[in-house]
Amino acid sequence: MRRWDRLVDAYIEEYRARGFSAQTVSYTNGRLERWGQWLKRQRPRVNIEQIDADLITRYIASRATFRAKATVYGTLSTMRGFGDYLVQSGIWKINPLRWMKGPKVTPYSRLPKRIDQAHMEALWREASTRGGDYGAQLWVTVLAILYSSGLRRGEMERLNLDAFDREAGTLRIDGRKTGRERCVPLPEMALRCLEVYLPKRHNQLEAAGRIGESALLVTQHGLRLTGNSISRGIQGIAERAGVPIHSLHQFRHTCASDLLEAGVHLAHVQRILGHAGVSTTVRYIH
Repeated sequence: MRRWDRLVDAYIEEYRARGFSAQTVSYTNGRLERWGQWLKRQRPRVNIEQIDADLITRYIASRATFRAKATVYGTLSTMRGFGDYLVQSGIWKINPLRWMKGPKVTPYSRLPKRIDQAHMEALWREASTRGGDYGAQLWVTVLAILYSSGLRRGEMERLNLDAFDREAGTLRIDGRKTGRERCVPLPEMALRCLEVYLPKRHNQLEAAGRIGESALLVTQHGLRLTGNSISRGIQGIAERAGVPIHSLHQFRHTCASDLLEAGVHLAHVQRILGHAGVSTTVRYIH
């Protein structure tokens, strides 16, 4: 099924051209590769034109064991999109995945994991001792932005210096995931962290000979702080602080939960987090 690999490559190129993040493209490619590998192991050999609803159901069943409903639904969604591409390419007459429904995922099936106040304070203390004067200020600022704005990891990685409006006290967030830009107001705590961080950032870039770097958050070598580096850094801080952090998304959950608990209107929290629908934000009430 070499033709399968060529079709997947062509689909991924088209998918990438739509502006999805590199991580989303990688996940989609991985799901299609796993589907292709499964098909290649089937005996007798299966032609692409012979893939029917029964074969698709068998594959989904093989991928569903011990996996969360959301994971299975994501796999089915990726397969459905590729099926539409096969129809457009004239290889399939119809897409059988159009009539297949994934497992029911309710908004309250997996409630957000919140970071409590004591654990947040432990993270602040540990971050303030990390990597010398510049490293400490960088990671305190990262924590401040994560907690106060509820940014996704990719949104934080892509932040540029011009996204910070000092006078308005806001961060402009790109709309790569949602298709809509948004401006997030920053509380006094985050603004103070940024005001202390920015002169140190300038000095760091000057020493590294990278004064033209556009990224807001930069490493000690003057390079953009990547999403993986943010995850590893926060994980290291959490481990040394003895705080059980499972993912950066917990800061987003904590931001939303604390805002709602403080009496901020649900619609305002929705705008801050960039949720397309209020039903996602409603989860945090629970």
